[in-house]
Amino acid sequence: MSAKTIRGVAYVLGDNIDTDQILTAEYLKINPSSPEGYAQLASLAMCGLPEGSLPFIDPQTGKSPYSIVIGGQNFGCGSSREHAVVTLGAAGVRAVIAQSYARIFFRNCVSTGQLLPVVSNARLCDQVKTGDVVEIVVDEQVVRCESGVADAPIEPVGELANIVEAGGLFAYARAVGKIPAREAAEV
Repeated sequence: MSAKTIRGVAYVLGDNIDTDQILTAEYLKINPSSPEGYAQLASLAMCGLPEGSLPFIDPQTGKSPYSIVIGGQNFGCGSSREHAVVTLGAAGVRAVIAQSYARIFFRNCVSTGQLLPVVSNARLCDQVKTGDVVEIVVDEQVVRCESGVADAPIEPVGELANIVEAGGLFAYARAVGKIPAREAAEV
């Protein structure tokens, strides 16, 4: 599954999903650069959603069965936490589709390479249901849903798909020769 086509099961939210809902502040001390920390963050994704929300993480695997999150307006608002984006990526999310994003959340998606932020002017959070299979076809600029919801156009993603697929800004810059590749550490 390349960044040019992302297919998966959707988890649907509404407007103003903030970084405290994605990962509460008490867990910001977890270091995502260690394998243990990354796994721990995965198991905590969406831990700040209101009580009674559909579980986002499968307790057996510590990951999410949902690889696409659909929101409304102002997704990722609140604190400028890179941890929120990393947490969703660690949990297995590949993309977020929303009508609009908090600027810093969008930027963190790109810089970390964890998630592809997709903008759709259609209010998909009112049409798609959690559990629906959704496909984002970047080259065709469309979101398709197997449940019969009409195809929804998305804004052009451009080079963002390549940056996310490469693993973030620095990995992409190395891949295209904008910065030197890292040399293997001598043992």
